[in-house]
Amino acid sequence: MTQKLLAGTQAPDFALLNSEGHKVSLSDYRGRNVIVYFYPKAATPGCTTEACDFRDNLASLQSSGYEVLGISPDAPEKLAAFTDDFGLTFPLLSDEHHAVAQAYGAWGEKIVNGEVVDGLVRSTVVLDAEGKVTLTQYQIQAQGHVAALKAELGI
Repeated sequence: MTQKLLAGTQAPDFALLNSEGHKVSLSDYRGRNVIVYFYPKAATPGCTTEACDFRDNLASLQSSGYEVLGISPDAPEKLAAFTDDFGLTFPLLSDEHHAVAQAYGAWGEKIVNGEVVDGLVRSTVVLDAEGKVTLTQYQIQAQGHVAALKAELGI
């Protein structure tokens, strides 16, 4: 596992392509709180559950001052299909070489079908308006994640 981020540290900046092929930088969100969540693969059961949960809770998250960014190793084209198929209303970003996942501690060993493999570890990092880490969650479960996150954030 790569080094996990700690609360109070500055989050690494990044620039990734979104589902439309446009570059999105974390610095574009300065002045706003941001929930950055990492998910392994678009359109799989757990990732779809989590994405739809963020979609369904986006209004309450935004009204509480939080933006949402989803990051996976999927290509922008796959993210576009995922966005269209499930009516996702927040940016999905492509980290095909998993450099951002590594920088955020969301890449490493995990167990898939009983085997240890390297890959994206489902994780969430919450940043304040200056880009400092306020909360980290690693090795999370997709089901119920957004409700638990909202409770921890007091939303």
